[in-house]
Order: sequence, then structure tokens, then C-alpha cells
Amino acid sequence: PRATASPGRTMRPTAAPCPVHPPATPPGRTSARIADAAREAISAGHPSAAGLLSLAEFLKVSPYRLSRAFTRELGVSLTHYRNRVRVGRALDRLEEGEPSLATLAADLGFADQAHLTRTIRSHVGHTPTALRRLLISPDP
Repeated sequence: PRATASPGRTMRPTAAPCPVHPPATPPGRTSARIADAAREAISAGHPSAAGLLSLAEFLKVSPYRLSRAFTRELGVSLTHYRNRVRVGRALDRLEEGEPSLATLAADLGFADQAHLTRTIRSHVGHTPTALRRLLISPDP
């Protein structure tokens, strides 16, 4: 630090201007890589993608970092995105004629059939039973 003197005062140190160093990784790039890796794991149905903690451990980042990076890059929370992917898979299976909602819920990682129903209704606006009727009903 340099010292400056004011008239009638003692010399006091002042902070020297710090040189600005560009970050090693451009802003957002690390977040983008984390979000992309998480999105790929979720889309592939990787077992570690079942929850925030296991996915963060798999990607070797903190849960907080993963959550923030994912939301920043994709504009939705990790849970919302994961549920959207699971709802898409559920709709595919319903269209194929999946007979059991309980089996469907278990296969897709929902806690139970009620959890599946709530999640589908919140994303699509209809219950799985109503959607099944719409998806597999013969065209008039």
C-alpha cells in the first residue's frame, strides 16, 4: 500500500488499485457445464438423478451449487425439470396402455400413485386416468 499525507495529519496507508484478472473460466460456463451434465443424467434416467443430493454427489458439486447453476441456466428448478421429464415418460406409458398407475408411479420414482397423480395434474392439468382416456380413445 501507498501512504498519503493530508495537511496537518499523519501518513496513512491507502489501498493500491488491484489489477483485474479475468476469471479462469468465463462467467456462466461452469454453471452451463453443471446444468448440462445434470440434464443429461436426468434425461438418461441415471440412478443418481433420483434426487438433488445423489445427483450432486454424482456430479461432484455441492447440492447448493447444482441447484443454483441448474436454475440459472435453464430457468426452472431441478425438481421441476425432473418432474417434467417423468411426466413425459408417464404420458408415453399411458399412451402405450400401461394398466397400473401404482406400477407406473413406482417405475418412475414417485413416492406413490397419489404423488404421480398430483404431479401429472400440476404439469398437464388432467389426472392420469383422464389422460389415459384422451390418449387411447378411438378417434370418432
